[in-house]
Amino acid sequence: MIYLDNAATTWPKPRLVYDAVKKALKRPFGNPGRGSHKAASHAAETVYELREAAAEMFGGVPENVVLTSSATMGLNYAVKGAVKRDCKLLISDIEHNSVRRPALALQQSGICKVGVYGSHDGSPGLIIEDLYGKIEPGRTVIVANHLSNICNLALPVAEIGKICRDTGCIFIVDASQSAGHIDIDVDRMRIDVLCMPGHKGLYGPMGTGLLIFSSAAANNISAFGTLVEGGSGTDSELSSMPGYLPERFEAGTLNAHGAAGLLAGIRWIMKTGIETIGRKEKTLWCALEKKLAESDRITVYKESEPGAILLFNIEGVHPSDVGRLLDEKGICVRTGFHCSPLAHKTLGTGEDGAVRISFSHFNSLSDVEETADLILDITKK
Repeated sequence: MIYLDNAATTWPKPRLVYDAVKKALKRPFGNPGRGSHKAASHAAETVYELREAAAEMFGGVPENVVLTSSATMGLNYAVKGAVKRDCKLLISDIEHNSVRRPALALQQSGICKVGVYGSHDGSPGLIIEDLYGKIEPGRTVIVANHLSNICNLALPVAEIGKICRDTGCIFIVDASQSAGHIDIDVDRMRIDVLCMPGHKGLYGPMGTGLLIFSSAAANNISAFGTLVEGGSGTDSELSSMPGYLPERFEAGTLNAHGAAGLLAGIRWIMKTGIETIGRKEKTLWCALEKKLAESDRITVYKESEPGAILLFNIEGVHPSDVGRLLDEKGICVRTGFHCSPLAHKTLGTGEDGAVRISFSHFNSLSDVEETADLILDITKK
């Protein structure tokens, strides 16, 4: 098997991740924050070490790192917690359904109005100009997809963060495809809430994710409403969730076994180096794009932007048929709209979507060569 669907979830994982999860499952591992005995302490220590590693990698402090079950859950926490009645919510034209659908749900319930700002091929000047024309100072929540999940188009989050801070707006960033691939610093980029999955670029297990609040947002955390309520392990006598992080957004038992694997994934990335990972992904992308350019029937979207994702279509061949033919040869890709109809509309991929190939650090040039040859064979049929 050649696995090229890493934007959905990375595989394989580093050996350290498998070992960490296995160790956590086999050792006395109690419910973190739900007891003072040694088994519970083992789990609590692992969870806190994950918070420390995430804070080191993405900025901020460990106490502002919230564990979630996915980026989708984290984005729902962030968006629905930040939006207040009659405020304005601005999302980009490359947002994933994990942002688009919560936004539309809020609008349909009459809580807020939703606007869309353009990605403008990643041009900071045009994006900022667009936002300035739509922002209502002090009453706007802005969401930015740091890196698209269908191509390598990135939004200038540092520049957007600055105007959000200057205008008193809340800034939420979806790092589902950028975490582990691109350097991110919550405080330096003036991000109020950073959301990410654990199972993609961080090489952790499924069912894990992180929600990281900046120091500025944490200082006013009671302004963020809660989406899920329940046991928090502290202040049990309160009728509402605690007004401090991380407990405010961690109702119920944490996935401590998953946290052990995610911790190992983050440590592996920090040891390997984000720049090293990104450089290899770009090398693979360039090699594949060069090979596919041999056929004038293949359209590569955003062909000038190398990275971990390559999106393409073959003239006259349905994307799902391309995916099926590749799967028959043991190559895993993803076809369709990738839960991102906004982004596909922006790129103009057509009514059937496209074929997505996404690399990880564990792919090789031989993977690229074999895949490219099979794709070119399809164009000749």
